[in-house]
Amino acid sequence: MNVPRFEPVRLGVVGLGNFGRQHAQTIVGLAECELVSLVARRQESIDESGVDKSTVSSWLDLDKAISESSAEAWVVASTTASHVDITIRLLRAGKTVLLEKPISQDLQEAERLEHWVQSNPDNVMMGHIVLFNSEYRKLREEAVQRGKIVYINGVRHRPTEYLRKFPGENPMYMTMVHDLYATLALMNREDPDHFSAQFHWTVEDQVDLVVVQLRWPGGTLATFTSSLLTPSGMGSNGFDFLEIYGEQWVGRMSPNPRPIEIWDNKARWPMALEIRPDRIAPAGMMAEELRCFCRVVRGLESVPVGATYADALQVQRWMHELESVAVHVRSN
Repeated sequence: MNVPRFEPVRLGVVGLGNFGRQHAQTIVGLAECELVSLVARRQESIDESGVDKSTVSSWLDLDKAISESSAEAWVVASTTASHVDITIRLLRAGKTVLLEKPISQDLQEAERLEHWVQSNPDNVMMGHIVLFNSEYRKLREEAVQRGKIVYINGVRHRPTEYLRKFPGENPMYMTMVHDLYATLALMNREDPDHFSAQFHWTVEDQVDLVVVQLRWPGGTLATFTSSLLTPSGMGSNGFDFLEIYGEQWVGRMSPNPRPIEIWDNKARWPMALEIRPDRIAPAGMMAEELRCFCRVVRGLESVPVGATYADALQVQRWMHELESVAVHVRSN
């Protein structure tokens, strides 16, 4: 049998913060794609990307990059506030986009993309790596096989230093959004019929803790907690876990930190997340997400459940509803 040759997808990356750099470094090692372009706001970001600049073109101007680059698809890992504008410019140019979550921190802004996606749902795939996490995929398989979900509990804590590093960021949009996407897939895209939330504000007027509850028409309940409260001694990426309770069964995953620990002057988790941007053999959820995106670009599969723009917009509406009903608690 003749197997059609898979032509590597020529990819560009917009935004070279922590996640953008990891995308770029992972792409370099994948056989399914070729990193051809980088775009950043500052030359320093390009210089510090960890990518061989002699083989990859770079720009500080997105419009010039779109017109001059050979990239046929792009990863958008820029600041959340710039997501929609950048994605529209790329879609207008006929490119396919892997857009890091969330779409936006504003529902109306997120809805601006609808016009550009509705005629071709596969031209945007959301960058939601948890869907490609090996533990989550197995947990979801178990949930499908075992039947009705009674209760979901998701917890994500990050260090207090994030308040300084990411001023104004709400933990619901920064980390809880991962569990909301995962839950949307677990609940087969069904909308909750009840939303409640509490936001805790610091004396410096930043949200450092969000606690929410969702309820579905069939009686399923879910609680999610996200904070910026852990001390630095607990690790640079805090910790996460997700639990599912069914009828006579319970499943739990703890994907962060991964079970490799190093001790020197304090405990460290050198592979906190399932992301290995190895130049020879990238592994983990980001590598699998990018492989999937390449298959989508080549028309070999559709965007999976939980990673479509429609899914992202549905979760964005959940977060909008949660913000509208949130009780605000302030530190004295």
